[in-house]
Amino acid sequence: MHKKLTLSIDEDVYTGLHEVIGSRKISRFIEDLVRPHVVQKDLYSAYKRMGADRVRESAALEWAEATCGDTVDEER
Repeated sequence: MHKKLTLSIDEDVYTGLHEVIGSRKISRFIEDLVRPHVVQKDLYSAYKRMGADRVRESAALEWAEATCGDTVDEER
């Protein structure tokens, strides 16, 4: 469900939003910027689901082991 919100912003910012983002995309642009700061995700549950995905975990482990040698200092 969407709610309407009225904001007061500087005229230069208003003009810039219309020029750069476009008048029909401003709400989505602002929502995408603000969302991570105000909507809390349940990270514990998300990490638990990721850890339960055996295919994903296997691929991640394979990648990690393959790149482990990249951190070793080589003689110059």
